[in-house]
Amino acid sequence: MGNFDGLHRGHAVLLGQVRDRARAEGRPPAVLTFEPHPRSVLLPGAEPFRLTPFRVKERELARLGIELLFIQHFDLGFAAKSAEDFITEVIVGAIGAGHVVVGWDCTFGNRRRGTPDLLRAAGGEYGFGVTVLEPVRGGDATVYSSTHIRELLKAGRPREAASLLGRFWEIDGRVAIGDRRGRTIGFPTANLGLDDYLQPAFGVYAVRVCGDGPDDPLAGHTVDGVANLGLRPTVGGLVPRLEAHLFDSDVDLYGRHLRVALVDFIRPERKFPGLDALKAQIAEDAAQARAILAAAQALE
Repeated sequence: MGNFDGLHRGHAVLLGQVRDRARAEGRPPAVLTFEPHPRSVLLPGAEPFRLTPFRVKERELARLGIELLFIQHFDLGFAAKSAEDFITEVIVGAIGAGHVVVGWDCTFGNRRRGTPDLLRAAGGEYGFGVTVLEPVRGGDATVYSSTHIRELLKAGRPREAASLLGRFWEIDGRVAIGDRRGRTIGFPTANLGLDDYLQPAFGVYAVRVCGDGPDDPLAGHTVDGVANLGLRPTVGGLVPRLEAHLFDSDVDLYGRHLRVALVDFIRPERKFPGLDALKAQIAEDAAQARAILAAAQALE
């Protein structure tokens, strides 16, 4: 159980324990998570921070072998529930868990009074097992952490974030109609809003783009591209968005669902004196993105 924001390599280890335990006990492996994310309820004025919106979380959990997904609606009323009531009403009563796997820093219930020790004690009383995972570290001793991944993305270091995630971080959404200015300078773009996604460093990125769902406009293929993420200061943009130009592709993308993976950071966003200067810079950025993507290694 947990928020699983990011679904990074540490989460994958925890979920592997769930799968192994479930097979040994003849039970389906399941995840209990919370929507909306508790932080957005408890700190409604905080800046956007999510790495993994629910749609993406659901897809990634299925990919990692989870068969059942329990979604606990989180609001202020639920936040007031005691840790003891959470165990008896949700874990025991609603789910009937046979074994619970959590991370070492797991907390739950009102005032975060629920801890792994409380969970173990309740397991002894109600008859479910408990496994508590210690921090999972990479080869360089870095702890896999959603907080650290957010820091790396905000610092314009998507490759390092990808090494913790086990995949390139993506912005996922439906293509909206923009101002169509890109077409006038020879670089049409697919525009995605950031919604409640974390806002990474604003600037230009080398990206890989794929479609998603039954209306996949790219027919299962991944297309390289270059994208600007930010406010577009040259044209006076007010709301952050992602504008991705797909290389060697002329597909109608409006209204379609796309996944745009940030592979590498090229340069910070900046204001140009006019559209001709912007066009020349985009051409340079595109050439650099092509070179980066041609050399980019797949994640292990």
